[in-house]
Order: sequence, then structure tokens, then C-alpha cells
Amino acid sequence: MGQPIDIAALPKVELHLHIEGTLEPELIFELAAEHELSLPDASLDDLRARYAFDDLQSFLDLYYANMAVLRTADDFARLTAAYLRRASAGGVRHAEIFFDPQAHLVRGVPLAEVVDGLVEGARAGTAETGTTAALIACFLRDRSGEEALDVLEQLVAMDAPIIGIGLDSAELGNPPSRFTAVYERAEQLGLHRVAHAGEEGGPEYVREALDLLGVERVDHGVRAVQDPALLRRLAAERIPLTVCPLSNVRLRVFGSLADHVLPQLLAAGIVTTVNSDDPAYFGGYVDDNYAAVADRFDLGPGDLARLAHDSVEASFLPQDRKADLDAEIDAWLRLHTP
Repeated sequence: MGQPIDIAALPKVELHLHIEGTLEPELIFELAAEHELSLPDASLDDLRARYAFDDLQSFLDLYYANMAVLRTADDFARLTAAYLRRASAGGVRHAEIFFDPQAHLVRGVPLAEVVDGLVEGARAGTAETGTTAALIACFLRDRSGEEALDVLEQLVAMDAPIIGIGLDSAELGNPPSRFTAVYERAEQLGLHRVAHAGEEGGPEYVREALDLLGVERVDHGVRAVQDPALLRRLAAERIPLTVCPLSNVRLRVFGSLADHVLPQLLAAGIVTTVNSDDPAYFGGYVDDNYAAVADRFDLGPGDLARLAHDSVEASFLPQDRKADLDAEIDAWLRLHTP
């Protein structure tokens, strides 16, 4: 009989993680007190009671409201270091972290405060845990493409250490085609390109992200199962999907985890990664997501190792680091193979 599956020890890469979505209620109250901000909720329990969502928009309303406590570089540094500490405990060796510059600029927070804080938090978190991090600037699809391009130019002017750009927030009615100019500019700059597509929107949004934005990975992408030809294309071109199972259930993309399409994606040969999205809001960090799908779909060590290998392949890490992580995953699998 094999060893119990130690999912937290499985080396993995997290590729779909919004740093603002790691803002735990405890830190919200702590920062509010430091900044002398009043909160609509009188207690942690009151705040947690609002973490039941009907859809993506109901989540976003609370998500953006809670961001009010993020004011200074130190706030962002503490947020990032705390995430890396928790992620490392769950086996994350590297994280490619999304942040939403526009969500802070519209609140009057200078871009330098955001970026400097994220960089310092990543430095401190890596020094403490060994887990490395890279930054991807995401643009809000319910704001204009022109604004997105302007913010990208601001990031370039300040020499922000981003490795790529992404596209997030409310998907319906905001197709990828609205953002071709900022993605063309990112390509000119040599930046990686990813985008949320196929979470609320249909498979046509995934096609647009591929054909009009030139994305290298699709964030979510679960609606692709509705289009067999698209599934075959994703598999043939090794276009990864960054899937977030617990998020999909909490936001009613699927009625329950049992309804999730993860098994179909794996069966179709898609490069499939498991991630936490906004773990403070959706009931679990990446190891919790691995554990949930392992339990629901009876995944064994080999299946989990495949997901971890896919996370390495889908990352933007250099090949030598990928090889080292793949070797770590293989060593983990040997320990769990009878």
C-alpha cells in the first residue's frame, strides 16, 4: 500500500492568483485600524458572512470594496509576503502573480506605491520561503482599452518589473477584441500575454483571446468544452488553461465540484493547471484546490503529478528552472508510487 498523498509537499507552480484576492479578513481589519478607516462590517464574522456570492459581479463588488484598506507600499508588501508564506506551505515553488493597477489608481493610490510594495513583498517572501514570484499586470475589461494602454505605458516608464499582461474583471459584454491595442503593444515590448476568457463568456471569447490578443495561456477557459474543435486546437497547440475549481463553484460557474469539467479537460489532452484565483474569498489556496479535485474525481498521485508538471510547463520560467521543478515532482511521485 502506498503512502498517504501529501499534496502540500507536491512541488507546484501557481499561475492564476490575484494578489488582491489574498486579502484575508484579519488583514482587512488590521489595516483598517492602522489607517483609521471605518468598515461596513462590525466584526470578522460579519465580513465573512458576506463571502457568499451569486455570480462574478457580486464577488467583484465586495472585492473592490475591501481594497480600500490597501493604501501604502507597506500594505502591498505585507499582502504579498503573507501570500508567499501561505503558498510555500502548500508546495508552491513559484507564483506568477496578477495585480490590478487600475483598481488602485482609481482610488488615488500612486502606481509606485503598488509596484514598490509588491516587489518588496515578493523579495521578502522569497527570502523567507524560497518560493519565487513574478508579476503580471492585469487590465480591467470593464474599463476602456485606451486606459489599459495608458497604464501599460506608465508601467513601462517606471521600469516596473512585470513579465507580462493579463485581462480580468467582468467578462460578459467585454470581449477580448476591445483590447487588441494594448496586447499589440505588449508584444512589441516582449511581454508575455495571458487573458481571462471562457469563465462567464463562451468559447468564442477563448477564440478571440487566442486569435486577436495572441495569448500564450488562457485563464479559466472552462467554457472551451462547449466547442470540440476549440478543445482539439488547445490540445494540439499546447495552450494551457489556468483552472480554478473552488472559484468556479463559489461563483456559480458550476453548480458543484462534481459538475466541473476538469476531467474532460484532462481527457482531451489539454495542458491543465490547478490554481486558487482569489483564495481569501473562495475557500482555499492552491493545495486546497488540489485536495478538493483529488477527492471529488478520485485522482491518484500520477494524476496530481501530471497537474503539477503541467503547471511547470505552462509557466514562464526558464528551461533550467523548469527541469529542476520537474525533477522534484518526479521525486515526489516516486515516494507515492507503490
